[in-house]
Amino acid sequence: MHAELQLDNQICFRLYTAARLMTQAYTPMFTELGITYPQYLVLMVLWEKDTQPVNDIAHRLLLETNTVTPLLQRMEKQELVIRRKGEQDKRQQIVSLTEKGRAMEEQAYRLIPAGMGKQLAPCPLQLEDYQSLAQELDAIIETLKR
Repeated sequence: MHAELQLDNQICFRLYTAARLMTQAYTPMFTELGITYPQYLVLMVLWEKDTQPVNDIAHRLLLETNTVTPLLQRMEKQELVIRRKGEQDKRQQIVSLTEKGRAMEEQAYRLIPAGMGKQLAPCPLQLEDYQSLAQELDAIIETLKR
């Protein structure tokens, strides 16, 4: 057997598993909020800067527009966002938070950081380790985006 093909030697497996388990850890909090993980990502983008074109949201999330559009349609049905045509370019869809979507930021703030903190408390990593890990993952992401 080739060592390069052994599961224990694969960084991709660790990244996949960590991402899957991290998302799973968030699930009870998202259930309480009535959203999914991808919806949470969209909300975070809009909480940072409300009223953005769909293309900008998709770009920020490193997703294709055709992946984000159905997600936004579901969020609009939940009354979290509203979509409207762009003023200069009618082909462009502009997305804004509703009052319900804005209010969810406070709910998420009270629920998610503390909830994830509890779940990760047994982990031996310190804040600096998480910051370093984020930078290392950013380097991998930037390299693979090219």
